[in-house]
Amino acid sequence: MLASAETVAGFMRTKWAWPVSESLHFTGLGLLFGTIGIFDLRLLGVAKGIPIAALHKLVPWGVGGFFLTVATGMLFLLTEPDQYIFNSAFHLKVLFMFLAGLNMSLFYLVAFPRVKSVAEGEDVPFMAKCIGGASLCLWLGVIIFGRLLTFYRPFPCGPEGPGFVSACLSWVSY
Repeated sequence: MLASAETVAGFMRTKWAWPVSESLHFTGLGLLFGTIGIFDLRLLGVAKGIPIAALHKLVPWGVGGFFLTVATGMLFLLTEPDQYIFNSAFHLKVLFMFLAGLNMSLFYLVAFPRVKSVAEGEDVPFMAKCIGGASLCLWLGVIIFGRLLTFYRPFPCGPEGPGFVSACLSWVSY
């Protein structure tokens, strides 16, 4: 059974939960960007001496890092939802994550069948280079907007606890 938002928030407000979760969040981000980033750089022509297949074996570490980052990010969101839901930096971070997911899907559907057999020292097709460059830019955007979350705080809009969303939405004029 899933824990309620109040239970998660209570846990996250203990002495060590937030700092440990932040550390795990950045560990996941390091795994994600470290593995996907090096793979993308290889697609762009850096370190051609490394076979694509060898670097592709690191991708599961990046996927694990992604899930660790999402899990810890959900803890933050459930604990302080008003700091995220109405924050433009959060909206852009989620948008960039979504676009990075679409980019990855495009890579595996279109480019990977031709890329997986590229030998050491060879260049990948132009389409794969474009996808790799886009991936680097999109994940850098996720990192940048994630960092900006702490600098762009939404306005206080209502009491904390259940019902805060409706209190905040009442400020919005349509």
